[in-house]
Amino acid sequence: MTAALIGFALVLILVLLRIPIVFSMGLVGTFGIVWERGGDLLSERGMKAAMSVVGRQITDTAQDYGLSVVPLFILMGLFVNKGGMARELYAVSNAFLGHFRGGIAMATVAACGGFSAICGSSLATAATMSKVAMPEMRRYGYSDELSTASIAAGGTLGILIPPSVILVIYGLLTETSIGKLFMAGIIPGALGIFFYLLAVRYTVWRKPDSGPAGERSGWDVRIKALGSVWAVLLLFFLVIGGLYGAFDFAPLNLTFSPTEAAGMGAMGAFLIALFRGGLTVKSTFEVLRETSFTAASLFAVLIGAQIFSNFVNLAGLPEALINLVTVWDVSPFMVILMILGIYIILGCVFESLSMLLLTVPIFFPLVTSLGFDPIWFGIVVVVVTEISLITPPVGLNVFILKGVVGDVSTATIFKGVTPFWIADIFRLALIVLIPWLVLVLPEQMGAMGH
Repeated sequence: MTAALIGFALVLILVLLRIPIVFSMGLVGTFGIVWERGGDLLSERGMKAAMSVVGRQITDTAQDYGLSVVPLFILMGLFVNKGGMARELYAVSNAFLGHFRGGIAMATVAACGGFSAICGSSLATAATMSKVAMPEMRRYGYSDELSTASIAAGGTLGILIPPSVILVIYGLLTETSIGKLFMAGIIPGALGIFFYLLAVRYTVWRKPDSGPAGERSGWDVRIKALGSVWAVLLLFFLVIGGLYGAFDFAPLNLTFSPTEAAGMGAMGAFLIALFRGGLTVKSTFEVLRETSFTAASLFAVLIGAQIFSNFVNLAGLPEALINLVTVWDVSPFMVILMILGIYIILGCVFESLSMLLLTVPIFFPLVTSLGFDPIWFGIVVVVVTEISLITPPVGLNVFILKGVVGDVSTATIFKGVTPFWIADIFRLALIVLIPWLVLVLPEQMGAMGH
């Protein structure tokens, strides 16, 4: 246990020294295995064991068919962006909400939620919606704090509302049903939108000038806007409906696996973007290149995390934590609270995927040994990870937004995002105290035989 804790400290130090997380986890994990197998850092026996683990981990990750779902969902999200669906989602949200005080910011949050349902990436959601919504909010005189905060916070929904790349990786790490994880994310995702809308209302109540009311749209405009989102609804139904057996009837009798659903979604998004004229030969190659780069980066971080996880398991940290909880007679609920506290602290330093990969292999055995549902824990972990996306000093969504907007300081964005961060804490407390909110849909899915 001491060796594992020293390893964690070294990873943290390397990250603070701006060493990329993949190298931090990979190096500490490799030399940790050398130490555990050989007794010192120069042991030939330990070096051979470490090289064997590293080589096997790289090979296994490259050959894991289940991981093919990751680049397919990334590809789908990029084609969705090229298809211009973000603008349509924003238009329909703005038609119904824009006339309220703070309504354009609320429309932005709602559009982020809708875009998340066909994208699966928080960073892509934040970057895309900033280009769509920021000019409109500035045209109506919205404050930079509220404008950027609504985009940064709304973007975090991308890793929870299905399809979600983070949920896929959690499912593969813990051998939990990806379909049930997707279903479990729907209600917490909807709660996220609701609490963010409340955060907008609070902001404009406290500072009325921060979010002036926009123009009221007539019903003809609203109906026309609703009609324009057919592509979004079709794509969502194709992916999620296929995953849950919506096509399981004669003569089709089709139920998609997660990989098949991702493939169908990517193809559907490609055809929609092509039909709308959003793709050229050049832009198609750009999408493929960006997909390859993003997927390769994710796989590299995954390999580094698994090497570190092998070291932690060799050091016996998961078993030691279970024994400590048993000896100290700590209540299961207190254990969950301590884990959540650790996640919130780590969120100030680590980005979301690295935090998940670093901690889930350690906490998952402990949580399941205490009788908690792995699907519920997965959603809790992802919600905490969402919080880390807008938590200083890292807050990846904030820095993505800063890069796109340019003329707004990170301090301004972090200040504006505070009510949304507090809203996330309330949502987290709600799903921790009432697990039914997470588990009711997966249980219904099991009852229907899917």
